[in-house]
Amino acid sequence: MLMPKRQIVAVGGHASEVFDHVLDLVPPAPRILWVGTAGAEDPWDALRIYDQLRQRAQISRLEFFPWPPADLRGLVLSQDVIMVGGGNTANMLAIWRVHGFDTLLREAWESGVLLTGWSAGMICWFEAGVTDSFGPQLTGMRDGLGLLPGSACPHYDGEEHRRPFYRRQVADGFPAGYAADDRVALHFVGTELAGVWTARQGATAYRLEPGSETPLEAQLLATSADAAP
Repeated sequence: MLMPKRQIVAVGGHASEVFDHVLDLVPPAPRILWVGTAGAEDPWDALRIYDQLRQRAQISRLEFFPWPPADLRGLVLSQDVIMVGGGNTANMLAIWRVHGFDTLLREAWESGVLLTGWSAGMICWFEAGVTDSFGPQLTGMRDGLGLLPGSACPHYDGEEHRRPFYRRQVADGFPAGYAADDRVALHFVGTELAGVWTARQGATAYRLEPGSETPLEAQLLATSADAAP
């Protein structure tokens, strides 16, 4: 009996080209569950995802206010992809845990549902991450879901304080891990890095260890500009 393929695509910052590529990893017309908890379930975010992906996927959304759906487990396990947006990572994780969604995400991952997202939706899969959930200052948070070992930092080239802060944190004992520039994705199969994709020439991801930052080779994805006549 074949074991389900456990996949996570962790993205440094939103990029439509990346999520087009994500859909190539799952069956045609996949079922996608959009989870916008970190962004306070902003309906405009949900509409943007729907407009972007509706020609290739069947999209539904999960909301926790005023309460989650009665059959939350059934909804989660019926998906091909679960997509998590950006925003406040700490608040998102707290809400998920109150309703047992954290446990369901692990069950979904282990059953073959692809997990993906950017910013907060990148950090959450790891044991730890760099976040601004507690104010404008950055914080090293050790409260992730722990599906992937180590730590993560999104927006590595998009916010000037991210790079020096993450490097200092790892040098001072924060878990080693991965940083991703905006519009760059890390594709994990199981808990191993299988590849890096970028939608921007020159942008990539990095492996951070105490005292070292190693750029990772990235596959450049086709952009909408590339497809223009």
